Amino acid sequence: MTSPNISEIATMTLESRAGKLADNMSKNNALLNRLKKRGNIKTVSGGTTIRQELEYAQNSSLMGYSGYDVLNISPSDVFTSAEFNYAQKAVAVTISGLEMLQNSGEEQVINLLSSRIKNAERSLSNAIAVDLYSDGTADGGKQIGGLQHLVAKAPTSGVVGGIDRATWSFWSNKASAPNGAPTSTNIQSRMNALAFQLTRGTDGADLIVSDALYYATYVESLQAIQRITSDEMAGAGFMSLKYFAAGKATDVVLDGGVGGGCPASTMYFLNTDYIHFRPHADRNFVPLGGERFATNQDAMVKLIGFAGNMTVSNASLQGVLSHT
Repeated sequence: MTSPNISEIATMTLESRAGKLADNMSKNNALLNRLKKRGNIKTVSGGTTIRQELEYAQNSSLMGYSGYDVLNISPSDVFTSAEFNYAQKAVAVTISGLEMLQNSGEEQVINLLSSRIKNAERSLSNAIAVDLYSDGTADGGKQIGGLQHLVAKAPTSGVVGGIDRATWSFWSNKASAPNGAPTSTNIQSRMNALAFQLTRGTDGADLIVSDALYYATYVESLQAIQRITSDEMAGAGFMSLKYFAAGKATDVVLDGGVGGGCPASTMYFLNTDYIHFRPHADRNFVPLGGERFATNQDAMVKLIGFAGNMTVSNASLQGVLSHT
């Protein structure tokens, strides 16, 4: 006979998988994997926007003095906040009344739902993975503002987090746009030039994500010498190498293969101390609402939803290398 608790089964199946989806996202995406290790995947509890605190200036009271000199005790305005809008996504899991009848029995219902839930999760995960590299303009501007927005190829224009880059130079990332496609003989010098611009003492890029062209060219540049792989990233299942510059070893990860989101002919140099993924605590890849039965159809719908955004707290230490 048909299970009388189809809605309960669907709810329980979704809820039991909710935490796994958020976890699997970080395991299967190189950028989110690094942000999780940094502790930079932090949920938002509320508010009309996602506020990201940032330090934009040095303390102006700093001075040298001697003996009884009067010290400068004037307060300094060194902190501000960027404000990012929530980006929302949802995917539906549906089952018709006929399918409920045809899949009678609890185990058969769970098998059908499980297959559809896995497909919905993959669809949502793939969409978010692509959005991490987006410029935020898709879906009528409702998309996550990804790396093309936060680490732009035109870094001195546009508004990011409510701050106009044309007005505030501290909020501009670095961008290198050499002429022509990279070759195995010049790619390392191009990478070095950008990496040096992003170095501040011991601070610098700790993750380089690349499309297939730039990654393959970098691999070719290393073929004459022993390749050095990243144990950390390779152990997590990502195709990766090491890059050494400015006294720092940086992971180079391919994210331009099948399903990869990195834009063509692009390499991002990221200091992930200052990049954040901020889902809302109540919309972190979780089932939305209660029972939803169509008013004019014999069908039931369950939704899996996300709300949040990517943010940056120091743009000047992020860079992008591209000849396009």
